[in-house]
Amino acid sequence: MAKNSGRYSYLIRPLTISLDLILINVLATLTFDIPNAWLFHVFLSVGWIISAWISNFYDVYRHTRVVRILEKVVKQFALQFVVVTSFNGFFERFAEPMTLITYGVLIVITVTFSKFLIFFSLKYFRKVLGGNSRNIILIGEGKEISRLAKVFHKRKDLGFRILGVYSDYLSDSKLDEIKTFILAHEVDEIYVQFSIVQDEDYHELLEFADSNLIKLQYVPTQKQVLTHSLKVIYYDIVPVLPRRVIPLDKPYNKLFKRLFDLVFSLGVIVFILSWLVPIIAVLIKRESKGPVFFKQKRTGINDEEFYCYKFRSMAVNDDSDKKQATKNDSRITKIGAFLRKSSLDEFPQFLNVFLGDMSIVGPRPHMVVHTKVYAKRVNKFMLRHLVKPGITGMAQTHGYRGEIETDRDIINRFKYDLFYLENWSIFLDLKIIYLTVYNVFKGEEKAY
Repeated sequence: MAKNSGRYSYLIRPLTISLDLILINVLATLTFDIPNAWLFHVFLSVGWIISAWISNFYDVYRHTRVVRILEKVVKQFALQFVVVTSFNGFFERFAEPMTLITYGVLIVITVTFSKFLIFFSLKYFRKVLGGNSRNIILIGEGKEISRLAKVFHKRKDLGFRILGVYSDYLSDSKLDEIKTFILAHEVDEIYVQFSIVQDEDYHELLEFADSNLIKLQYVPTQKQVLTHSLKVIYYDIVPVLPRRVIPLDKPYNKLFKRLFDLVFSLGVIVFILSWLVPIIAVLIKRESKGPVFFKQKRTGINDEEFYCYKFRSMAVNDDSDKKQATKNDSRITKIGAFLRKSSLDEFPQFLNVFLGDMSIVGPRPHMVVHTKVYAKRVNKFMLRHLVKPGITGMAQTHGYRGEIETDRDIINRFKYDLFYLENWSIFLDLKIIYLTVYNVFKGEEKAY
C-alpha cells in the first residue's frame, strides 16, 4: 500500500481555520466593548465559517496562484463585513462606524498576513527543506508530459518529487515493474498522458492505482481541455485533469461533516449513553462472563487501522477477529441477540465518531482480515477507504447489512459505498440516518 509522504497535510486547513477564528475573536475583544460578548463571538465565528464556505476562502492548494488567493480574500472580507454590520444593526448597536472600520482594517491586515505567511512558509518548506512533498511518476511521451516534468523540476515549491518517467508503451513485464516500483517507493500520484487513457493496456494500471489509494491525474493537450467540460488544474500553463472528484476532499464539506459528527455524537453520548451504558452493562454481565465492551481492529480512512467499539453481544471466543456473525450463531448471547436486532450494540461507536476514527454516515468498516480478502475479490474495493467509515451507510439502508454470504453481497455493498463517496451531501447523510432509524423500527431480516 502506497503511503502519503505528506501525511500531515490534512492538518493544515483545520489549523489555519482555527488560527483565523482565534484572530478575529481576539481582535473583536480588544476593539469592542460588548455587553453580550458570548453571543457576538458565536455569531462572528459562525458567520466567518459560512462566509468562508461561500467564498472558498480555504480552497488554497499548492498549485493555487497568488492572484486567486487575493480574490478569495476580497470576497471573504466583503462577506464578513456584512456579518459584523448585521449584528450591529439587527441585534444591538455596540460600535460606532469608525470602530467598525478600525476592526475591519485590523482583521484584514492580520488574517491576510497570516494566510500568506502560511502559504509562503509551506512553499519554503517544500523548496528548501524538502518537506510536505509527494512522490510521483509520469507516464507518456507527449509534449505535455515533458512540460509538466520541467515545471515540477523547476518549481520545487510545489513539492512534487518525480521518481520515474515511463514511455506510453507498456508491456506486461513493464507494468509489473511499475507496480513494484510504486509500492517500493511509496508513490502518491501518477500522471498519465490523456490521449492514451483509453488504451486497454492501461486498465490494469488504473485498477492498481485505485486499489492502492493512489491518485491518478490525466495530462491533456490544450485542445482536449477546450473540448471537455471537466475540472482543470494548472501547474504554470500545463493543464491537469483529476480522474476522480470527491466532495469530501473539499475542506468545507469535510469541516461541516466533522462538526455535524461532533454535535450528533456528543448529544448521543451525553443524553443516551450516559444512562444506557449502566443498564446494558448489568444485563451483559448477568448473562455471561467477560467485558461489557468489545473492541476490534477495523480498517478506516486511508487504510489506517483503528479500534472499533461495540457492546459485547457474544460469549468470549477465539474467532471474533476472523469469523462474521451468522444466522443462528451459537456464540451470540440472549441479550446480545436483542442488542444486535435493535442495533444497540453499535452505540459505543458514537465514541469512535467523537474521537474522529469514524463518521455517523459512511461505508461500514470491516475487520482487517476481511478487508484484505475483499480487496482481492472486488475490483477497486479500496476506494471506499477514501472517506471515514460510518456507524451506518448507504449500503446498509438498501438491504446490505450484516453477514456477507456471496460475492454479490460485497459487490453491491461496494457499489453503494462508491456512489456515496462520489455523491456525498449533508442531505444524503440525513436521508441515510432517517432510513436507518426507520429500518430499525420496521425490523431487518439480516439484523443478527
